[in-house]
Amino acid sequence: MSVTRTAAVAASSKMSDSPPLLLLTVDGEFREVYDTYHPVKGMFPTRSIVCLTALLATALLGTIRSRKNHSLLSLIVDRFVHLSKMCVIIITIPVLLFDLGLECGLEMRTREPARIKPARRPTLCIIFDSDLMWESRRLLCACPPCFVKDKGICLVEDKDEQTSLEMKHRKEEDDLYRKFARQREEEDKRMREEFRDEWEKELERLAVRFERELQTKKKRPDEQKVLTLRHQQEREDLEKNMTLRRDKKKESLTRKLLEHERAATAALVEKQSREMLELINEKRSEYMMAESLYLDEGDGYTQDALPYPSQAPIPAPPALSKFEVYSDPIEFADIDQIAISVAQEDQKTFTDLVRQLVGRCTSDIEKARTIFRWITVKNLNTMQFDDNLRGDTPMGLLRGIKHGTESYHVLFKRLCSYAGLHCVVIKGYSKSAGYQPGVRFEDNRFRNSWNAVYVAGAWRFVQCNWGARHLVNAKEVPKAGAKGKSDSLRYEYDDHYFLTDPREFIYEFFPLQSDWQLLKNPITLQDFEELPFVRSLFFRYGLYFPDSHTKAVMYTDATGASTVRIAMPSHMQSSLIFHYNLKFYDSDGDSFDGVSLKRFVMQSVVSNIVAFRVHAPCSGAFLLDIFANAVTPKEYLTGEPMKFKSVCKFKIACEELQTVMVPLPDCASGEWGPTKATRLFGLVPITHQDALVFAGRELELQFRMSRPLTDFMATLHKNGVEEKRLSKFVSHALDDDVVSFMISFPEEGQYGLDIYTRELGGIQGDGGGEKHLLTHCCKYLINSSKRN
Repeated sequence: MSVTRTAAVAASSKMSDSPPLLLLTVDGEFREVYDTYHPVKGMFPTRSIVCLTALLATALLGTIRSRKNHSLLSLIVDRFVHLSKMCVIIITIPVLLFDLGLECGLEMRTREPARIKPARRPTLCIIFDSDLMWESRRLLCACPPCFVKDKGICLVEDKDEQTSLEMKHRKEEDDLYRKFARQREEEDKRMREEFRDEWEKELERLAVRFERELQTKKKRPDEQKVLTLRHQQEREDLEKNMTLRRDKKKESLTRKLLEHERAATAALVEKQSREMLELINEKRSEYMMAESLYLDEGDGYTQDALPYPSQAPIPAPPALSKFEVYSDPIEFADIDQIAISVAQEDQKTFTDLVRQLVGRCTSDIEKARTIFRWITVKNLNTMQFDDNLRGDTPMGLLRGIKHGTESYHVLFKRLCSYAGLHCVVIKGYSKSAGYQPGVRFEDNRFRNSWNAVYVAGAWRFVQCNWGARHLVNAKEVPKAGAKGKSDSLRYEYDDHYFLTDPREFIYEFFPLQSDWQLLKNPITLQDFEELPFVRSLFFRYGLYFPDSHTKAVMYTDATGASTVRIAMPSHMQSSLIFHYNLKFYDSDGDSFDGVSLKRFVMQSVVSNIVAFRVHAPCSGAFLLDIFANAVTPKEYLTGEPMKFKSVCKFKIACEELQTVMVPLPDCASGEWGPTKATRLFGLVPITHQDALVFAGRELELQFRMSRPLTDFMATLHKNGVEEKRLSKFVSHALDDDVVSFMISFPEEGQYGLDIYTRELGGIQGDGGGEKHLLTHCCKYLINSSKRN
């Protein structure tokens, strides 16, 4: 129900001499109306209105599901109606719920808002609105009502009580850090003593040997001098070796201690998070009891109807996709700005920090979002800490980051507990920095951790570390706690890693516990290794693999050929540009016999499919890296350099090569075929739609111009032949809106044809005036033979 419609009801009520209207909505819109039209302010506490809305919705849903206790809805209404003898209660409920309610025999009556006549006794009018269909889906999927105004940690009215628990936790952390320090000192002392003893024994061994050899050389001073020099050298070598061994052992010991400390810290945060959630749940229960939100015992209403579960649910696939939860990050613009603002200030307690972050949040999703954005904005990896950092200082909150004992994921879990959200840290493997397609997960090199947070009625993935991308426009990075000009910073992040869909997350992360794949059909570690190696940009552009056999490792056929095909959504076809790079898998070499390996890949676009056909020049393994960028034709035609980012990588394995492959003609880089000409210049092919053309000794290519173009030029290329020698064999002609290119091939063989042009009067929409340089339009691969 829109605010406008609801407001109309309230306005009509105020104009007549009638009881005031109390406006309740399942979708949470009531607050704006309530603040504007508040004739009953004081009769109902605001919080009671919110929770009554949630309770009505939940009770209705329970009645629909159980098909019994049909009087439950009216019982709940009666429970609250007695608070005001002079009001009309209007409740908006999704149409879908109403339909189901009728099927279950629920007695409901509907009225148009304008026809409601306020009575002298409480009246229940249920108004249905098709705009709330999406909210009804969430109800029917048993999602906690994210659409209810969520009081969150504000339920813990006594801030001191939450702070008191935090101080208790901080004391436990202090004790743990002191324990870590003692352990490190003890281990360091033990190691120094071990090496001192070993050093003394080795020195004694050298001295004894030197004295013994010296006794045998007493009569020959020159030999004694040689012995002395050798002894000094051996002592120096021993000292160097002992130092290297000590440093190596210390590094190994430090790594083991750090792993132990991280595990201990994670266990402590797990315990403390559980205690904080218990406190919040306790206060939530007290709050709801105080507001009379529980029915009397035996009324059939249980705590299961609470907006947010008190106990962490078991892992299960989410019923709704991320797109159904929110379709555009712009929906969180206000929430994100809160996180950015809070990140500029210092807080001495987590209680203060989280209250500043989620105090104005209206749903569990918004709570998780503002915590996620705070972490990504704070850029913890580059923060500078004082050596004498104390736990009771603003930056002391993040001392775990300084010591390396607390990760993004543990911190996210901790903050979620202060906000009353269930969150877990998941351990497993990831295709992170240094990983290449085809690598097996046989050791701990690619072990990683991430989070799942329970929001929108389901467990959903969050990867704060991968989501954080922090760009600084200013020359210097501001120090932690320092206040600088806000306009000198530009905060960027990767939204893909917030509430990522499991079907996409599994391409990069594999949990040790299969339940936390959150997939209906979990996969094995081998399946994970075989999945194509994709990056977040792949999903941001809506790309997918149309062929089910596409794997991380693609094997060539007997001719050395293998094809990778990627599909793009229709709305991206006009703006998405691809590029690629090919190099040897085990080295940085990118050429074969002096020829770039790029010339052994043919990229073409047909409809919404971009194909990369690789022809291995020799047996062995290659790495195909595919890049993409979304630009408008106008941006492309400016000639400014474009930044391409990797979307996926493949290992191309050629085990046996029975045919000698030759490189493609040395044409301009990029895709083959006329699709590029249509996309950039509106040049539509008339005669040849495919990138590969089979011709005789002569060929004519024709295009139709959909807008004015000028200064066409074509160049012919053939391996082993200079471009200048071939220039006389190609020409072009214009006939109204048709441009024709005529080629007469001097000999049989494989040729490449590059076509260039430019807009007449400049780029379309550019205002004209400036003469733009010729831009590559498209290219063809032509096989000329008398047999064609």
